[in-house]
Amino acid sequence: MSDELLNLRNQIDRLDEEILARLAERARCAQRVGEIKHGNIYRPEREAQVLRRLADLNGGPLPDVAVQKIFREIMSACLGLEQPLKVAYLGPAGTFSESASRKHFGAAPNVLPTPSIDEVFRAVESGNADYGVVPVENSTEGAVGGTLDLLLANPLKVCGEVKLRIHQNLLSRAEGIGGAKRLYSHAQSLAQCHEWLNRNLAHLPRIPVASNAEAARLAAEDPESCAIAGEAAAELYGLNKLATNIEDDPNNTTRFLVIASHDAGPSGNDKTSLVCSAQNRPGAMHALLEPLARHGVDMSKLESRPARSGLWEYVFYVDIQGHQTDAAVAAALRELNERAAFVKVLGSYPVAAI
Repeated sequence: MSDELLNLRNQIDRLDEEILARLAERARCAQRVGEIKHGNIYRPEREAQVLRRLADLNGGPLPDVAVQKIFREIMSACLGLEQPLKVAYLGPAGTFSESASRKHFGAAPNVLPTPSIDEVFRAVESGNADYGVVPVENSTEGAVGGTLDLLLANPLKVCGEVKLRIHQNLLSRAEGIGGAKRLYSHAQSLAQCHEWLNRNLAHLPRIPVASNAEAARLAAEDPESCAIAGEAAAELYGLNKLATNIEDDPNNTTRFLVIASHDAGPSGNDKTSLVCSAQNRPGAMHALLEPLARHGVDMSKLESRPARSGLWEYVFYVDIQGHQTDAAVAAALRELNERAAFVKVLGSYPVAAI
């Protein structure tokens, strides 16, 4: 071993010792914060501020996404020293919803798989979970209607968002696809991989199941089958990846919302979600949107959804930039309340990190 290599390894050992000592010091500070705040030290806005600050300070060579991932896990572990969070998600284990939960909260929380989006809301509302993670829209397939309906009907607030790049894989117990007789997957994933499947597996019957994780479980039990699912499901069920990144859109992304009994305070880069309905008169939609434009509030999303109050009546889901306590946003919301037949602010929360 050369002297230069030995010196570098010794330097790395010393740096590791310094990092460990600093981590212990940080953890003790976090514990003290928990004592002052009586155990509840998780604040979405504070975490977002920390991650953004570190990305701004990062001079490389590690990319921002790596730095933020490392510090997400540090914060998660420090939180776990007090009372590990309980996070409900759309299960079973191995779904993209679980991956989104881990991306947002790190590895320390206890994650609770539930059989439906309704059950995620119920777990949080009943206090069996501190937070819930639910899919709300996909860049290819559009909005998740069930989540939108539950946000309207439920008192829970949105306190965060997660954007997860969705990479689909063809999985099987077999080493190749020659002997495959059937393909399992969630209907949305089948749609996201439609063109690839038509080019490569047009002969295989496609069997929709409740989730990609369920598809992977079935493929693990059935050697004559394959499944479309993510990396986590492949690892969980010990399946071979026969093809990777088979989604038709390489930028395929699903947006998830974090729900809780509270929303988040202002972080400096926030989004506010709301739902409203227009009065039944000419120009009603213009009247709804005009206050946003006049106060300089940027609208990033407008989604209509049939209302349950009557035939051909609609509610509108709106995302705007800024926190509801910001002066311009607050003024626009006050005027919107005066003009709309119905307004419900779903929550203000930090814009998703990388």
